[in-house]
Amino acid sequence: MSATLFQKSVAGRPGFEIPGGGPVGGARLAGVARREESIGLPALGELEVLRHFVGLSQLNHSIAKGFYPLGSCTMKYNPVQNELLAADPRFAGCHPGQDPAEVQGCLGLMAALEEALVAITGLPAFTLQPAAGAQGEFVAMKIALAYHRDRGETGRDVVIIPDSAHGTNPASVAMAGMTSKTIASGDDGLVHLDTLKEALDERVAAVMLTNPNTLGLFEAEIEQVAEAVHEAGALLYMDGANMNALVGRVKPGEIGFDMMHLNLHKTFSTPHGGGGPGSGPVGVRADLAEYLPGLRVTREGESFAASEAPKSVGDVHGRHGNFAMLLRAYAYILRYGGDGLRDISAGAVLAANYLQARFREMPGFDLPQKGLCMHEFVASGKPLREHGVRTMDVAKRLLDFGMHAPTIYFPLIVPEALMVEPTETESKDSLDEFVEVMKRILAEAVEDPERLTSAPHETPVGRLDEAKAAKHLVVVEPMPAPRSADPDEAPLPDGVAS
Repeated sequence: MSATLFQKSVAGRPGFEIPGGGPVGGARLAGVARREESIGLPALGELEVLRHFVGLSQLNHSIAKGFYPLGSCTMKYNPVQNELLAADPRFAGCHPGQDPAEVQGCLGLMAALEEALVAITGLPAFTLQPAAGAQGEFVAMKIALAYHRDRGETGRDVVIIPDSAHGTNPASVAMAGMTSKTIASGDDGLVHLDTLKEALDERVAAVMLTNPNTLGLFEAEIEQVAEAVHEAGALLYMDGANMNALVGRVKPGEIGFDMMHLNLHKTFSTPHGGGGPGSGPVGVRADLAEYLPGLRVTREGESFAASEAPKSVGDVHGRHGNFAMLLRAYAYILRYGGDGLRDISAGAVLAANYLQARFREMPGFDLPQKGLCMHEFVASGKPLREHGVRTMDVAKRLLDFGMHAPTIYFPLIVPEALMVEPTETESKDSLDEFVEVMKRILAEAVEDPERLTSAPHETPVGRLDEAKAAKHLVVVEPMPAPRSADPDEAPLPDGVAS
């Protein structure tokens, strides 16, 4: 492991120099504004700091470093051009509290993005405020509650969720103050109409479908499902996390969905991961638009204005959402256009089906669902148990080859699940390399299983005792002793700050 900045610190070493003379160099704080003691920051030179953080970045795996076939979460390349646009001070320097007259370009961009999302999904109104897909789910469930309340149907507080749905769905339902009810998928991995109808009653507020579902399958009876849900007086919500398989081909609003969210990082290639800013816009049918949260941008002649919906369910984030993510997504949409986005979804589906076909050739995996998949597929590592190897061991061993592991143990309905999503941004050479590595790992499972059960071997940190780590959690490292004299005893040159 790399030493921390505090461990590398040398007391008295200058980090930067404040220019002497003039108002800056001559300024001195006094009174209550002056710190009585050293702030205790590490003291290093600029080059040392640069090398430290570059070194940390090289320890971490990323899409810029190697293959990242993380199923369900769609880790694909984020175009550098879009990053440069987001960093442009003409965008990055704006503030959501500015007078609308000063940020007409930003407001116009948001209006254009909403128009693009409307065209792509077939749903006529969007809020750009939600900061993530799960927050989008929460917003939609709050809208469902408000919609039924206004119709006098206050007893509707149940949401039906198939067992093939995204794992955040039940939590979003609970957060919105409702109860989730799980229904089982059929042996083919799809929702069966008769099973759904048995669960529909006067208490059901909504049905949440992930489409394509977490098995990578498109719900073939979706129009009949929508008809049954609406006949029962409920709303049909689409978890649009997997829309990257459908964009340019299927418009959810045209096949019966009343609401949906989009993960901009999945479908439109904005950054993902690390707990940073995300975006999960929510689209709704026309009569639900009055419940949307946030400030929605509207055109007023030649200018743009932002206002609240009349029955808004309330803000769930900063007023306009994470603008830099909206900017990146709009740049991506503009760059490719309708035909380009259609080609991208085709590439995602083609790559997944290619890998699925290659996995069917590997004796160490079972593929429970037959036929073609959409953007991802799920394999089971159950046959490896006879060698004392589990899917977790395969995932750990993959790290030694400079590849991130696919999603494992999800969805729960597949034992020893391994969910693979290659995305359209990977070349065939990259996919073939992944296949060869998987073949080698499967051979090791038979010939040298201990090699897998003790993996990884080539990473900065080896296999951890996860149970011990969870029971004896240490999140704060004690401050190390200074490497030299106390900073107060080693004065810095005039004009130099520690």
